[in-house]
Amino acid sequence: MSTQTPGAKPTLDEVLMQSNELPWRPKSLQGVCEKMLWRDEATGASIALIKFAKGASIPEPHLHASNQFMFCLQGKYEYTKTGVMLIAGSFYWNPKGNVHGPTLAHEETIVVEVYDGPHYPQRPSWYDNDEDAR
Repeated sequence: MSTQTPGAKPTLDEVLMQSNELPWRPKSLQGVCEKMLWRDEATGASIALIKFAKGASIPEPHLHASNQFMFCLQGKYEYTKTGVMLIAGSFYWNPKGNVHGPTLAHEETIVVEVYDGPHYPQRPSWYDNDEDAR
């Protein structure tokens, strides 16, 4: 909803989005899709739904330029080096700069993924464009 005071710019009070009405956007890493729910272009912070098809994986260890938070809505998603397994209801926090991965989706998995700043210090090799790494 937007409110407006005479002579002032409109302000944004709240936003309601029906995520089930948004299309999944395939990323360049096979089996990974997203629905971007919110992004702050100035800071790189974002909130998205990420879907991993069964068998999809992040192929290499990597780190992030900010804190990463994930809440698993459905599925089974493993960090294979450590054995950390996300299942429905799991909350995962990966601190900025922590090397983690690779990963594997044992079944179709959907997570809410939040970054409090930019995702990566540089684009990872598994993405072929900058949009997929944002």
